[in-house]
Amino acid sequence: MQMSDHKEIAADPATVYAALLTPEVLQACVPGAQDVTGTPEEGFQATVTQKVGPVKATFKGQVTLSDLVENEKLTISGEGKGGAAGFAKGGAIVTLAPSGSGTLLSYDVEAKVGGKLAQLGSRIIDGFAKKMADQFFANLQAHLAPEAAADDGGDAPEDGEKKGWFSKVTGRG
Repeated sequence: MQMSDHKEIAADPATVYAALLTPEVLQACVPGAQDVTGTPEEGFQATVTQKVGPVKATFKGQVTLSDLVENEKLTISGEGKGGAAGFAKGGAIVTLAPSGSGTLLSYDVEAKVGGKLAQLGSRIIDGFAKKMADQFFANLQAHLAPEAAADDGGDAPEDGEKKGWFSKVTGRG
């Protein structure tokens, strides 16, 4: 699976970069994270519980950071094992650039899944990955600039509520 996107974060690149290297911020932002420990130099250990389609699992994983260019770029590599549910491994190249409203964060992700997860099919996995990325960046935005996230007009539906394109455009629903 490959995925690329970019997000506007209402904070300067130095703040965003520092947040991406802080275990407490990562734990607050990664959906389903129960525990994130470690350091950028030695890597992070994480425990994340997620439900993908009919498969619910607790993943224990290791994340390492490399190619760190302060306030500009970092490469993330990781692997998680979820027992009978399977495994996920992959990496992402994250770049930060100053923008008019703070930071333009761009990412390119490449990931592989195996076990029961792989049997779900690429549509479910790809949709889940996009949802996780969107939720992570919404959480990061809320953590770094709560007032900007509140003023955003509720881009991220609350409590798992899904909004269609019509309700987003009209503000109804």
